[in-house]
Amino acid sequence: MEPIFVYITCKDRAEALQVGKALVEERLAACANVIDGMESIYWWKGQLEVGKEAVLILKSRNDLLEELTKKVKLEHSYEVPCVVALPIKGGNQDYLNWLLGETKKE
Repeated sequence: MEPIFVYITCKDRAEALQVGKALVEERLAACANVIDGMESIYWWKGQLEVGKEAVLILKSRNDLLEELTKKVKLEHSYEVPCVVALPIKGGNQDYLNWLLGETKKE
């Protein structure tokens, strides 16, 4: 069970809160953080887009990533939501133990 950071972008704060709550309630993540007011620049269907989004950061486990991603796709309004994971290589071991303990039990 390796802890991970999961980075997700959402159309706005309300969607980020809704997706984050759904994932924490199902214990696919121990914690969700919402950062509102992000400016994004990206290509979509051949057009350069510029817009506001909200960032959703989750703390979870690598073995839950596939299930977590499926849940995001169900809850999210985007056709292709951004869901990317980064390994957590270290930190406060007490916090990491809490993270592992608050996510789905095997």
